[in-house]
Amino acid sequence: MLKLRKVAAILLSAAMLLSTAACGGGGEGGGNTGDNGGNSGNNNASTGDNTAPTISGVMDSSVQAGNEFDAMAGVTANDAEDGDVTAKITITSVPELTFSNGKVTPADPGDYELTYSVVDKGGLEGNAYATLTVTKATADAVELFNLDFTQPGDVDDHGWAAHIAEGVAATGEHKMGAFVFDITDPGQGDGDIQLIKSGMEIKAADYRVKVWAKSTAPTYAHLLARNEQAEEWETFGGTYNAPIGTEIAPIELTFTAPAEGTVELILNLGKITPNPDNPTDTTPENFTVTIDKIEIYEISGEEHEVPVYNNDFSTMSIDAVSLSAGDGANGSGTCAGDGTGVFQIDNYPTEGGIWSIKADMTLGGNTIESGTKYYYRFTVKSEQDQTGELLVESLSQNDAARADFYSLNLTAGEEITITHSFTAGASVSDPVVRMQIGNPSAGVTSNTITVTNLEFGTMEGDLETVKTIDSFAAPYNGDSYKWGVYNGTDEDNERGVGTIWTQDGVLSYRIDQGGATDWHNKLYMNMTLPADSYFTVEITAKASQPVSCSFALNPAGSWDPRLQEGIDFTTEEQTFSFTTTETLIMDMDFEMLFQFGSADLASMGEVTIDFSNITIWQSSVV
Repeated sequence: MLKLRKVAAILLSAAMLLSTAACGGGGEGGGNTGDNGGNSGNNNASTGDNTAPTISGVMDSSVQAGNEFDAMAGVTANDAEDGDVTAKITITSVPELTFSNGKVTPADPGDYELTYSVVDKGGLEGNAYATLTVTKATADAVELFNLDFTQPGDVDDHGWAAHIAEGVAATGEHKMGAFVFDITDPGQGDGDIQLIKSGMEIKAADYRVKVWAKSTAPTYAHLLARNEQAEEWETFGGTYNAPIGTEIAPIELTFTAPAEGTVELILNLGKITPNPDNPTDTTPENFTVTIDKIEIYEISGEEHEVPVYNNDFSTMSIDAVSLSAGDGANGSGTCAGDGTGVFQIDNYPTEGGIWSIKADMTLGGNTIESGTKYYYRFTVKSEQDQTGELLVESLSQNDAARADFYSLNLTAGEEITITHSFTAGASVSDPVVRMQIGNPSAGVTSNTITVTNLEFGTMEGDLETVKTIDSFAAPYNGDSYKWGVYNGTDEDNERGVGTIWTQDGVLSYRIDQGGATDWHNKLYMNMTLPADSYFTVEITAKASQPVSCSFALNPAGSWDPRLQEGIDFTTEEQTFSFTTTETLIMDMDFEMLFQFGSADLASMGEVTIDFSNITIWQSSVV
């Protein structure tokens, strides 16, 4: 599934203050805020002892064309000297609407920018602002989709099967979106409990296998690759005494196949005692092992790096480092003169997201061609924990010309070297390596990030990596809609593992490993929505522990959300309702997205969100 971009990042670029100073610059920006919140701003100037009046209760609203709208509902104005001045409020609109006693009946659909004004006896004026969205007149809403969670998901074990020795008290089966082993007694040997995939075709290549597993109690496993062409027992390699902890993590095996043939992959979960001198350190009893997915990489050919640009940040090159900020954030990007580039965040945004702060390293005038493979490498250190996105994209066009999308996860005080290769997804004439870092960690208000030794170049050779994901999730693919899950680790990002299944009329989405950014854990549903209609989405759900997500109703294949809202799930079941304010000119394919992922989620452990109802209502234009 395509990695999605925030439309706010496009809108933000116009408001960013981007430095043109030598080797860096700073930027700051603020939202349209005042005493009354994000949709209002009061002129609080004073003359002598007189202060301007304030207006409260102004908010964005929506009304159907032909229906009356009361712009004064819940709105009040107060002046420190004159008291209640609500009756003096005047309302103007662009485009123009004529208000009578604060009420109006708009005839034409569209967005109307409202300005509320009040002047006190001393001549000082207070203002507040809101948007009135006038929608087209519609018929009564009818049910378009009521997602049927009584339908079973599409189960596929991808050729993996459980093997339990006779007399061993254990079971292995596909359930709850995973391959699950419930083990009462692990038997007498490691092979008494196995997960096996036989007859996997291989060629002369290197292979890497990653089994994403967790256990209710710490245990061990062996992971083997048996050569099925050998007359006697023979393996291409194995990983022995691999620990399985209570948090999901990969068990990894690498091996080389010298020629074409077949291999049997074997995960042994029976009795393992790594050190015979310590018999208490062994496989436990009465535990459960859960395997979400198994990733298999086939790697052939060779490649090497060809550097085309180096920057050690020791010279004052123009714009080698720059920082731009918006949504109330400010900071700077400079060269320190000691071989480091320094990104100073003075304060984080009051709204927005990771895209609100962009820390850029330019690539010396080099260009990027779509379909070509590149790499970059640099060393970075952050004073505070910092997550975000690591991008290669246009300095001027931002995500409209993006060659690569990666994740960023920095631990406070730890210096690391990041090396990443990618095949460019777009051509870029003015590329930068960009850290989007607008979200702070809990309790963090400012930060300093230093970078050194940036290297950029091409990857040359015939290296090819083919990745197969044997996922045990149970997505549903129906005639009119389908649902599925995307994980950050599916594309080899550092974090993000989850699965889905249906049971007793409930769709359950379990996040076994939370990602640091909001596309690392994603539940999606695809459907076609008809033209000339508005849509209301009703969602009833609860979570095993409080967790937040970004919800969007977005056209498939692009990022232009018709709905984009935040949802805070709690342990108590709640119903959420969101309605679109634009109609479609034609039938269109849409994806409904629940995007999780944050520094807080990454530290939470297992979280399950249970959806008991998702209904989409259609209101056709009349």
